[in-house]
Amino acid sequence: MTDFTLHDENTAPEGSKELLAKSKAAYGMIPGLHAVMAEAPGLLEAYQQVHELFVNSSFDKDELTVVWQTINVENACHYCVPAHTGIAKSMGVDDAITNALRDKTALPNARLEALRDFTLALGRERGNLEDATVQTFLDAGFTKRNILEVILGYSQKIMSNYTNHIADTPVDKPFQKFAWTPSA
Repeated sequence: MTDFTLHDENTAPEGSKELLAKSKAAYGMIPGLHAVMAEAPGLLEAYQQVHELFVNSSFDKDELTVVWQTINVENACHYCVPAHTGIAKSMGVDDAITNALRDKTALPNARLEALRDFTLALGRERGNLEDATVQTFLDAGFTKRNILEVILGYSQKIMSNYTNHIADTPVDKPFQKFAWTPSA
């Protein structure tokens, strides 16, 4: 496996130093994912921007968590599942939602289940969704805007999940207690 540097403000390429300072200010540390992404300043900047855009979408904290963790679990991301478990806790998301996503069990309500189903279908079908799949999502009370916002969330997770797979990013200490392995 190729070794990737976990950059900090001193070792990062010039274009990433300010971005890492922004991460440190926001999280009180430089997340390992950001430390790896710093090798390519454009990737780190894009990730930070897409993250901010998705967090500020029309989804509430539970819905954001469903999109993020559905993709993380589907892609078996060893780093993002524990990280987003911790993030969900800090956002006040009910553990029942987080556990259902991590364990691939039923979510507490049909609306969140419809969001998970749609998110899974979007990825598995590479965006080539049947009209019935889209209509089922809309019938669950979601909107066309929400369809496009799931794509935004997917964009964020592709950047992070794929980086973590390739770099084997170590899970940050605060999230190690939420370690996760895919179910058999």
